[in-house]
Amino acid sequence: MPRRSQEDRSRTTRAALEQAGRRLFTERGFAATSAEELVTEAGVTRGALHHHYGDKRGLFLAVLEQLEIETTEEIENAIATVDPDDVMAGMAVGLGVFLEICQRPAVLRIALTDAPAVMGWQAWREFESRHALGMTIAQLERARAAGLIADGPIQVLAQLILSALNEAALIVAHAEDPDRARAEAQQAVLQLISGIVRT
Repeated sequence: MPRRSQEDRSRTTRAALEQAGRRLFTERGFAATSAEELVTEAGVTRGALHHHYGDKRGLFLAVLEQLEIETTEEIENAIATVDPDDVMAGMAVGLGVFLEICQRPAVLRIALTDAPAVMGWQAWREFESRHALGMTIAQLERARAAGLIADGPIQVLAQLILSALNEAALIVAHAEDPDRARAEAQQAVLQLISGIVRT
């Protein structure tokens, strides 16, 4: 019983820190958020932050990981509503949901803006390979299996498409008219993808 109680306390502490981290990192950004502010917001000690995450960066990575898991799951669920034989329709739906998600303040600030700087380019790329890049590769492999695209370096192609997707997300997020920008960005990315599709 004491062991279970300790596990419960640890889980509660981590949840409080991650909730505080998501809010403060979204509102202020990583650089402008101090460890002291994080523990005060979470209602825990500085030692709890160090015990569970090492430091502020460790907490940021945990928040980012959860955000990416949620985003990937939401996009995959949307794609799953489309006829699995219609690969291009699935891509279009996934793209639309992705651009919508990227307008959310937490995703824009934490995942698109701060993550590359906090993690460094290579570490961020490796992280993305488990989430957005991995999902992009999976969609391209489905398209290749369906005979829609030629054999080629899928990994490189996926990275180039993901870069276009991230740029499109930033265009939409910073646009004066986000709805119009999203429609235009979605059309432009689909035009890029259609360029590799066999007719």
